[in-house]
Amino acid sequence: MIKNVGSTDRLIRLIAGAILLIIAVPSLAGMAFVGLGGWAWLIGLVGVALLATGLLNFCGAYKLLGINTCKTIH
Repeated sequence: MIKNVGSTDRLIRLIAGAILLIIAVPSLAGMAFVGLGGWAWLIGLVGVALLATGLLNFCGAYKLLGINTCKTIH
């Protein structure tokens, strides 16, 4: 896998993924005051995907679209 997620992009993904999981997990566990219903699963999955792409520095959608935010040294 070639890295295609740059440092700023990575940081944004990690922060956004963590926030989404902080929102989704309590709702899925029934501990949240406001239930998100089925949306909690979607929010949780997006959070996991963002964390995974941030940790791996690779995004499959970027690969398909030909996007690369990672600076390369020539």
